[in-house]
Amino acid sequence: MKNHYIAQLRTNDEITDFFAVRTIGLKVGSNKKQYLDISLADNTGEISAKKWDVADTELPSLQEIREGDVVKVKALVTEWNGMRQLKVQRLRKSVAQDGIERADYIKAAPEDPEDMYAFVLSRAEAIGDPDFRAISLRLLADDREKLLYYPAASKNHHAEFGGLLYHVKRMLMMGERYCEVYTNLNKDLIVAGVIAHDIEKLTEMIANKDGVVSEYSFEGKLLGHLIQGVKRIAALSEELGVPQEKAVMLEHMILSHHYEPEFGSPKRPLFPEAEILHYLDIVDARMDDMETALQGVDRGGFSERIWILDNRSLYKPEFE
Repeated sequence: MKNHYIAQLRTNDEITDFFAVRTIGLKVGSNKKQYLDISLADNTGEISAKKWDVADTELPSLQEIREGDVVKVKALVTEWNGMRQLKVQRLRKSVAQDGIERADYIKAAPEDPEDMYAFVLSRAEAIGDPDFRAISLRLLADDREKLLYYPAASKNHHAEFGGLLYHVKRMLMMGERYCEVYTNLNKDLIVAGVIAHDIEKLTEMIANKDGVVSEYSFEGKLLGHLIQGVKRIAALSEELGVPQEKAVMLEHMILSHHYEPEFGSPKRPLFPEAEILHYLDIVDARMDDMETALQGVDRGGFSERIWILDNRSLYKPEFE
């Protein structure tokens, strides 16, 4: 039974427990001594950890540990730059006799992937425009297997098992509400844009069946999922005989949904549905980041500073 969950750790806690390895590497400090830089995770979050002054005699066992392994850690919870961190005293790779439950170490979306896929598929099937429906259904059919477990990111928002589907589902739910208020919007275009906007994260990142990203692919590093998505829609539109205007508008939605050049979008949205797509994306990402940040925070207290949220420390009210 797991006793210490990352979201509940407090500074000065002394812990001995199991955690999954997200990243691991040996580095050399300014004192010329080796140290282990490791990121540990469970199903409530992730935390940075350091094992200082690694001796040569420790190297053989430490070098056996890989990303995705579960390790037993004895450590002190410290704080650095307003963030919790583990000061590791000892760690070892888990063995079968430890009897760990894999589910304790996999952060997952709160809904069943099959149910989420069925929801997204139903919205694609309901698209009235035959071209946008054909593209959306083809994307979902071709990528069904990966969609059932892939995260939406390697870290930060929806970086979890089934995270990409969860992100798309909630965006579709919000998009339907927007269309009820702003009746000038083309709902078919919004639904197609939501389904397509992050679809190439499935090839940008390399993730295992637990939804943990190990690295970015060759194309992912050189192009990124926005350009990969534009290429995918261009090729699919040609194959399906989609008119150029529709194909280019869907490509533009993918290309512009990050909004700013520094975030990868060379064009800002140039029609209402593209503008709405950006805000659907950013709202869902921010809400997920905030929900994660406030996990384990006591009522009436503040979270640690969250880099992705402009280094803000979030407040959790005393009332429910």
